[in-house]
Amino acid sequence: MTHKSSEGLPPDDPAEIGRRVLRLRGERGLTQRQLAEPAYTAAYVSTLESGKVRPSEAALRHLAERLGVSYEELATGRPAHLAAELRLRLTDARRALATGAPEDAAELFRTVHEEAVTHTLAEEQADALLGLGDCLLESGELTTAREQFAAAERLLADRPLPRRVPAVRGRATAHLLSGELRYACYLLESTLDELDAAGLHDPEALLLLYTASIAPYMDMGAHARAAHAAELALALAPRVDDPALVAGMHRGVARTLIAEGRIAEADASLAKAQELYRQLHIRTELAHCHWMRGYVHAQDGDLEHAESELRTARDILASKRAALFTEQVEVELADVLRRRGRTDEAEALLRPLLTAGDGDEGGAGPLGAGRGAVHAGGAHRLLGLIAEERGDAERAEEHYRAALSLLERSSAVGDLADLCRLLGDLLRRAGRVEAAMDAYRTGLGHRAAPGTTTLGPAPATPPM
Repeated sequence: MTHKSSEGLPPDDPAEIGRRVLRLRGERGLTQRQLAEPAYTAAYVSTLESGKVRPSEAALRHLAERLGVSYEELATGRPAHLAAELRLRLTDARRALATGAPEDAAELFRTVHEEAVTHTLAEEQADALLGLGDCLLESGELTTAREQFAAAERLLADRPLPRRVPAVRGRATAHLLSGELRYACYLLESTLDELDAAGLHDPEALLLLYTASIAPYMDMGAHARAAHAAELALALAPRVDDPALVAGMHRGVARTLIAEGRIAEADASLAKAQELYRQLHIRTELAHCHWMRGYVHAQDGDLEHAESELRTARDILASKRAALFTEQVEVELADVLRRRGRTDEAEALLRPLLTAGDGDEGGAGPLGAGRGAVHAGGAHRLLGLIAEERGDAERAEEHYRAALSLLERSSAVGDLADLCRLLGDLLRRAGRVEAAMDAYRTGLGHRAAPGTTTLGPAPATPPM
């Protein structure tokens, strides 16, 4: 997906060009005759400056040379080399996001966006908005992030679909982090189908979409689709030059390997991703690799190494002020601490994540229905387990039911089935058999068709 600069735009209307010529001529102290000669007359320059004639390209090139500016600057008002300069500044902003705080990078993206808007550079505007969206994802301002991605998509409406794929991926990620898993899948699958129907089998666009689809598929319990997406991503990787995309693919594929019990292969895949992110100095994604390796160790029962990896991930994310991701990794760290018998530490981590504003839509704040819903459900589940271990069945039920509400809304089927089992067991021990049966039925209903979603047929497989 090459990002071409917005060059070759048609000249402004005659009135704008006339005012520009008049201003530049005055700044240089030239008379109309001096500007015109030898190819044109003073009367022609006068008519042009009054906006009564549309100058030809030859005339504009002559006047630009006499005024000491580029043809593009005279025709459009855009300073020479501005697009290239903005591209360099976008690269700097991306580097700032990779290594520092999202709000600092966001300020760089905003200044580029403002300048691109002033000079009608649509491509640069769109890429600045994509960068802003990524900053807002990290800080947890999901509603505003979606708006930035949607605005970028609108700016690129007349560009080929592969060029718009990063904006689609951004919107899908924002919906995923909000807990809207089914809609995230819909966005990614419909774009894959659209690419296939148009015969646009761009390897980078496809890799980005398949990699992005793995997480919502896994959270929804659609393991067969996740595994298929991982297979296609692995097949596409050799045709992609961008190492960040390849690293993301390895991280996504690791998740399907974990689900299949292929722990050593998952860890090897994460190690590849980690090395690429380290070379690229992309700290947020490096933290995600530590985070997932912590999860791998936890699944394998190595809780000491799991805690170490998760703490490393949390420290990196906290240093970058990536608020939402920091909170999510703290939920998984709390799970490891509880399993290691350190329930007080686990509870101290979890409670601040769910305080006042649980269910807040969009912006930064505690985990809830509109922000990190799956991990919010996980936090309530852990607090329920801790309450059960302390013999407080009433408080445990409150937390389990809060988790159930969050996970049902987000369609996180795997987590929901486990939660329904915990709630059913709690109710059965209390002698509330009918209520327990209802909880079990809820879990079984959501697990009725493993490996599928309710989204309809899977997207078409592209030719490889």
